[in-house]
Amino acid sequence: MTNTHHNKEDQILYKVLVDEVREKVQKLKEFGMSEKEIASLLQNEQPLLKLTISRNYRLFLGSERIEVHMEPLVKAVYLLFLKHPEGIMFKHLPDYREELTGIYAKLRPLGMSERAVQSIEDVTNPLLNSINEKCARIRGAFLSQFDDRMAKHYYIDGPRGEAKKISLPRDLVIWE
Repeated sequence: MTNTHHNKEDQILYKVLVDEVREKVQKLKEFGMSEKEIASLLQNEQPLLKLTISRNYRLFLGSERIEVHMEPLVKAVYLLFLKHPEGIMFKHLPDYREELTGIYAKLRPLGMSERAVQSIEDVTNPLLNSINEKCARIRGAFLSQFDDRMAKHYYIDGPRGEAKKISLPRDLVIWE
């Protein structure tokens, strides 16, 4: 913002307002709020929507219950990561194969074919690209609903070589 104000009165008011904002920001920091959290408040971000997982594992956003569509294996991967707020390192995915199989089986009412079992093997093999493909599909499902600033809270993400996770606060996740 430029400091080209119309008159001396405006300049004084401008300075007073800036000082008030700085004082309020300092108070927020004293209450333990990070600069990043304060910045997001100033960007006027929308509040995060609740994510509801229905009894038959459909995914809905907000009180309007906007459905997020994913194919069964992609959804199974998503639900696995949702159940692990601490995140999962891709290299440890083989340790989650049994749990993922259990989730996937619930999404496949006709049972687990050999192909379905192979798909689980592939997605939990950190040497293959299958997990990255599934994460890209999950990301796309949420980017079709929101811009990235909002969507990033809902999809699986994390720095390279570290645990990947869904950052959505779990108090916003409702399992029906």
